[in-house]
Amino acid sequence: MSNPERAPRALTGGPGPACSLPVRIYYHHTDAGGVVYHGRYLDFMEAARIELLNGLGLDLASLAERDHVLFMVYRMEVDYHRPARLNDLLTVGAAIARVGRVRLDFEQQVRRGAELLVSGKVLAACVDPRSFRPTALPEPLRLRLQHR
Repeated sequence: MSNPERAPRALTGGPGPACSLPVRIYYHHTDAGGVVYHGRYLDFMEAARIELLNGLGLDLASLAERDHVLFMVYRMEVDYHRPARLNDLLTVGAAIARVGRVRLDFEQQVRRGAELLVSGKVLAACVDPRSFRPTALPEPLRLRLQHR
């Protein structure tokens, strides 16, 4: 999905930790009309969120196994402003907008240069992977998520 020659870069100016991920559009990302299929943007946005958490030193598999913490998306708001096309180079951004007791909110954007293509809000709940019931974020994890 992403261009392996370009690593995620940190963004500045957001309310919390943020990162951006370059993504090249390949043929398999497009629909019959030659534009990026709307569901692909969700894949790009998820990859940016994972890179953001990885950049904070958080391995999601280890969190689930060791700390019994799993983040599950429970709500998304996505606005599609303009289409992307084959071979476009996009920047997919993810920023932590809010860290609650159980909740983690992300703000995301997909851009082609300065042009905004997609914007969204993603709300995730912290759940125990054994029961899938909401659980409070461990304090050390909350502190790491709140600071750049």
